Amino acid sequence: MDFDTILEDCKAKMAKCAEFLEQELKGLRTGRASAGLVETVRVDYYGTMTPLSQMAQISTPDAKTIAIKPYDASAIKDIEKAIQASNIGITPSNDGKVIRLSVPALTEESRKQLVSKVKELAEAQRVAIRNVRRDANKAADAAKKEGVLSEDDHRRLTTAIQDATKAAEGEVDRIFAAKSKEIMEV
Repeated sequence: MDFDTILEDCKAKMAKCAEFLEQELKGLRTGRASAGLVETVRVDYYGTMTPLSQMAQISTPDAKTIAIKPYDASAIKDIEKAIQASNIGITPSNDGKVIRLSVPALTEESRKQLVSKVKELAEAQRVAIRNVRRDANKAADAAKKEGVLSEDDHRRLTTAIQDATKAAEGEVDRIFAAKSKEIMEV
């Protein structure tokens, strides 16, 4: 592999780590209604596990309520069962056409627990980023050994990989700080 291939592959994998963290954090209950809380809930719909976002219109009419309007009214019971089974800690209520979820306010203790969970998720992505760095450095060493990279190119590449690592970890830190702040807001 050459200089550009190794670096681009490294940056792409590191960016995926940050994207994955953002997706994981969307599903955390923060005391504020968010469609992301239920979008990924999978519903058994005619024998197929289907994401809720493909089966219903999900909206947040106010800061504490999520409204789910199924495209197929016959699926309302299946959606209700899936939400209860998803362990998001919210009990659905339906009026026959729309399922409403009232998002309860978080206590101080549950906010702190949630922040520690976010911290764990962020740390897992930092570790994943460091693993990507390790693999990229190994690829750079192999390319140098094969004669594809000169000594100077190898040094430039390892420096670029380290810079990409710092940038990716900075992005994870930014995502963590933003989510922690959102959780701790009363």
